[in-house]
Amino acid sequence: MGQPSFAASNAIIYVTYGAFLLIGTGLAWRMRNQPKTDFLAANRTQKALPLALNFIAAAMGSGILFSYPQLATLAGLQGVIVYAIASAAPILIFAVLTPIIRRKCPEGFVLTEWTRQRYGLVTALYLSALTLLTLFLYMVAELSALGQVVTALTGLDGLPVVIVEAVVTTIYTSLGGFKISFLTDNIQGAMIVGLVILAAITVGVKTEIKPELIESSGLLKPSLVGWQLIYILPVAILTNYFFLANFWLRAFASKTDKDLWIGISVATVFITIVLTLVGVAGLVAAWSGAWPGDPPQEDGSIAFFLLLEQLPNWVVGIVLVMAVALSTAAFDSLQSAMVSTASNDLFRNRLNIWFVRGLVVLIIFPVAVLALKAPGILQIYLISDLLSAATIPVLVFGLSDRFYWWRGFEVVVGGLGGILTVFIFGSIYYDSAQKGGELILLQEGLYTGDWGAFGAFVVAPIGGAIWGGIALVCRLGFQYARSRINGTRFDAFDRPIPAGMVSEDRDAINPADGQDEVASAKFTGKFF
Repeated sequence: MGQPSFAASNAIIYVTYGAFLLIGTGLAWRMRNQPKTDFLAANRTQKALPLALNFIAAAMGSGILFSYPQLATLAGLQGVIVYAIASAAPILIFAVLTPIIRRKCPEGFVLTEWTRQRYGLVTALYLSALTLLTLFLYMVAELSALGQVVTALTGLDGLPVVIVEAVVTTIYTSLGGFKISFLTDNIQGAMIVGLVILAAITVGVKTEIKPELIESSGLLKPSLVGWQLIYILPVAILTNYFFLANFWLRAFASKTDKDLWIGISVATVFITIVLTLVGVAGLVAAWSGAWPGDPPQEDGSIAFFLLLEQLPNWVVGIVLVMAVALSTAAFDSLQSAMVSTASNDLFRNRLNIWFVRGLVVLIIFPVAVLALKAPGILQIYLISDLLSAATIPVLVFGLSDRFYWWRGFEVVVGGLGGILTVFIFGSIYYDSAQKGGELILLQEGLYTGDWGAFGAFVVAPIGGAIWGGIALVCRLGFQYARSRINGTRFDAFDRPIPAGMVSEDRDAINPADGQDEVASAKFTGKFF
């Protein structure tokens, strides 16, 4: 009970990867002559259902089998509901902002392209560095989680599975680019939907809950951590999603704004349900006596796997296929997004397509190596949450025409200043500069039982806005003084000259007719 045999586990894993490899390379071969623009993006080509399946596949990796049950054992039902909603609902921001950005920057397919147009090259490179760092860390996290899931479910060494997934996704992603990632995510997304439903039913039917453990566990009661997460998780996840180019690529791929809204809404509802079910598995593990078990296991991240040990082997087999599908879908999405972002931001899409394909292959080596050391490296993952919480609020000011005077200098200073504010807060709160530095790294995680992590996510965006305001005053003061010294007009508050734009309908229906107008919309914003 609870673990397939060695032969069965290997068969399940590698047959699933073999199927994904055949499907991916088959589709890539059919599209081998596609232009470089189609390799990098698929603007205005996709209807609602494929978008929904893609967001479902890209938003959930195999790591959810660890993190959500773990939170359930720490913050109970309150934490599960907050985490699920806070993880899924922020995806709606892409439906809100993509039409706005698409009108302002019709040729773009990632957020950094609009940033270049609005704030200039320096700010675009700053955001690009944060985006690439976040994508890289997500890739490391996904491979690391996959290896741990496979070991927990089957007892096998996770290293060969990590290598196989990296090789499989690299082969078909290097051949077909974003479009292959999109098409395979449709298939993997549909698989995930079916497997999640099947797994939820079987776990629910086969698990025996002990009523006396429900009350004694205390997991139905609110907790300090649960209340803190109501603020921390929405801020951390919402702002961090801005760095995920795999979501922006899919949002810009929507054929119309209506398709985008329908697709993302469907995905949000389904993702919320799935994440809630996965989190509830941690509660069920506690209420069935599987966790903490005998001998007691303090680590709540293995609660789901302790629960599976009490279930028939075929249930574990279903979950194993689901984990492989979740991981593969998430990983190839991140892979293609990283290449598209690097090609666009660093090389301005001037690289030959074979060099772009080579980038896909090169990226995988450091990712796979670092994934093996991930328990020490994944702490950096939380830094990207703090960086995004400090940077994104001052960045999105530029989406409003009322803030035409807000420039890239304020964005960069505000983002870095927000992190400095976290250090200042931590030093005061803990009465130690060392502790203040450790708070930037969130070395104790989010579930510390004090107000340190909560305070960090409060002061990061507030501090970012304050430092951005200070940078604005300094910039305006310098420019005013310079204009007086040089005898020139002070023009810092002059509205920018309107650039040519393409209407949404015309761009969607007659993209070729709008090429000249799109080109005229390209301009470099001002950093200072």
